[in-house]
Amino acid sequence: MRERLEKEWKSCFGDTEGVRYFFAPGRVNLIGEHTDYNGGHVFPCALTIGTYAAARLREDETLRFYSVNFPGEGVITCPLRGIVYREEDGWTNYPKGVIAEMEKRGFRAPAGLDIMYFGTIPNGSGLSSSASIEVLTAEILKVFFGFAFDGIEQSLICQAAERGFNGVNCGIMDQFAIAMGRRESAIFLDTETLAYEYVPLRLPGVRIVIMNTNKKRGLGDSAYNERRAECEQALAEIRTVRETPSLGALTEEEFAECSAAIKSPVRLRRARHAITENRRTIRAAEALRGGDLAGFGKLMNESHISLRDDYEVTGPELDALVSAAWKAEGVIGARMTGAGFGGCAVSLVREECTERMMQEVAESYEKAIGYAPTFYLAEVGDGPGEI
Repeated sequence: MRERLEKEWKSCFGDTEGVRYFFAPGRVNLIGEHTDYNGGHVFPCALTIGTYAAARLREDETLRFYSVNFPGEGVITCPLRGIVYREEDGWTNYPKGVIAEMEKRGFRAPAGLDIMYFGTIPNGSGLSSSASIEVLTAEILKVFFGFAFDGIEQSLICQAAERGFNGVNCGIMDQFAIAMGRRESAIFLDTETLAYEYVPLRLPGVRIVIMNTNKKRGLGDSAYNERRAECEQALAEIRTVRETPSLGALTEEEFAECSAAIKSPVRLRRARHAITENRRTIRAAEALRGGDLAGFGKLMNESHISLRDDYEVTGPELDALVSAAWKAEGVIGARMTGAGFGGCAVSLVREECTERMMQEVAESYEKAIGYAPTFYLAEVGDGPGEI
C-alpha cells in the first residue's frame, strides 16, 4: 500500500521528501443501532479496511487536499485560518471540520499541510468512511504537531466536527470505534458515560460477512436527523411522568409503565426500538463473553426486525439482503448495520458455508432488487496510527 501511496503522491504533489503515511480503520457495528444518541450501548469493531493518507508539512498557512478516490475533483485548497463550510468543497468538509474543531479546543496547527487520502471503504456503504477520514485527519495533526489527546478525546473532537461543521447530528459510536479500535476485539460501549470494555471476538470457524446493498446513502439527506428528533420528543414526553436521563436508561418493564405518555404511535415505536435495542446489545455482549454464538445470532436477527418495523430505517434493499441471508445454510445471524436507508448488513456465517451463502444471497437479492450486492469477508483491525 505504501508504494501505491508514494506513486499517487508523486503524480499529484511531486517529490516525497518529508511525506509521512497514516491509516485509520472503518468500522462495523455488530449490534446496537440508533442507540448511541439515545444513551444506550453499542457493540462495534474496527476493520482492516479504512482510509490511508500521505501528508507533508507546508511552510505557509495553506491546506491542500486530494483524494485518490475522486481524482476528477483535483486538489482542493483552503486557508488554515478561518475555515468555513463550503458545499462546493464536497468531501473535504470532513477534514476541514476536524481541523477547525481542533483549533477551537486549543490544538492550533502552526502550519499548513498537503494531505492525500485513499479510502478502501466503499463510499456510501455505511461502514463509516466519513468518521474514518475525520479520525485520520486528527491523527495526522496529532503526530505532526505533537498534540496531546487520547483516543476518547480524539473521537469527541471528530464527533463535534461532524455535528457542528457538517450538520449531521451523529452519536459517538463511529468515531469512538475507529479511534479506539483493537485487533480481534469488539468494543462494548456505554454511550451515555463512555465507559467501555474490549470483548474478544472469539469466532472459531465463523466469518464476519459484510453484505453491501450497493444502494448509496448519505447521512445528511437521509431521515437520520428526523429519527433523532422523534426520539428526543418521545423522551421529553416520558419525562413528564418519569425521571430518566435517556431512553437507554430504561428497561423494557419501566418503559411499559410510562409509554402511555408518548402521544404519537410513531414516536412510541421509535422509543421502543431505542430501549429494546439497548437491552439486546447488553445481552449480546454477555452472549459473546460466554461463547454463545447462537444466542448472539438470534439477537442480531431480532435487532433487524426492530429496525425494520419500529424504527423503519431498513428499506427494500436491506430487507431483501437480510431475508436472503436468514434462509441460507450456515448463517448464525444477520442484520442491517449503520444508519440504514441502504448501505450494508452484517452476518455471522459458518466458514464452510460462506461461499455458498454469498452465492445464494446474491442470486436472491439480484432477483428481488435488479442489481447485485457486494460481499466483504471482514477482518477486525486496530485503531489509527502512522504506518
